[in-house]
Amino acid sequence: MNKFLLLATVLITLLGASCSARKSGPLQGSTHGKSTHQGASKSPHTGNSNKSNGRSTAGNDYIQRYQRVAIAEMNKYGIPASIKLAQALLESGAGNSYLAREANNHFGIKCGGIWKGRSVTRPDDAVNDCFRVYSNPEESFRDHSDFLLRKRYEGLFKLAKNDYKGWAKGLKAAGYATNPRYADLLIDMIERYELHRFDKGETFVEKEQREVIVLAEIKQHKITEPTRVAEQIKSPVAMRIHEVKVKETLYSLSRLYQVSVDQLKILNALPDDAISVGQLLVISK
Repeated sequence: MNKFLLLATVLITLLGASCSARKSGPLQGSTHGKSTHQGASKSPHTGNSNKSNGRSTAGNDYIQRYQRVAIAEMNKYGIPASIKLAQALLESGAGNSYLAREANNHFGIKCGGIWKGRSVTRPDDAVNDCFRVYSNPEESFRDHSDFLLRKRYEGLFKLAKNDYKGWAKGLKAAGYATNPRYADLLIDMIERYELHRFDKGETFVEKEQREVIVLAEIKQHKITEPTRVAEQIKSPVAMRIHEVKVKETLYSLSRLYQVSVDQLKILNALPDDAISVGQLLVISK
């Protein structure tokens, strides 16, 4: 009898251990599965984050090189450094356009009949449009500020110098560019590269003092250049949308529109040269 009870006890113990193992097996597997699932959910997020960055090495290098002059012009006139850097990136293709490379001209400023320095001719609105040649790129950044000191853009200088969204929309409204999405392109460029980190606010008194100086310079421009229209000095930035066709590459499109491959990549946040049929690309003249 005692042997029978002992045998029954052993069998019950073994059965209990087996059930416990079966229960713990799926639980452990479930926990592991949950952990794996969470890890997988993080991976796409990280990938999307990298993809949405859309930053290029050329763009980062360009910003690093010209951030100081952009900040200096902001402190002098109130033009957000982020705006000037974004415009320069768009218009020069991060310094890779012909005018930027050969003439240190990063904003496409023309001779306008008043330029006394060196010049170069390039097809633009006319076959042989005259463009200014600068001794260094920094001169181009400063001359761009001078170009904006006109009645057309006067209202922008009343904005806070860290209001990049107001400036982007104001430039488009004032006719700086023909593309209806120009403001969005600027804002996207600023936020993609976090250019707003260079912008600096100002006190009410500082803003008032700056406005007095800037508005006086705009008034002086009106006196010295009464008949000179802005388009004679700088054409509105023209951007168009191109739908990629069979056999087209970034290189072929760069030849077609006379822009650099880097410029196309920066404008469209492309991480490499790969494009697909039907893809819509922003093209800058």
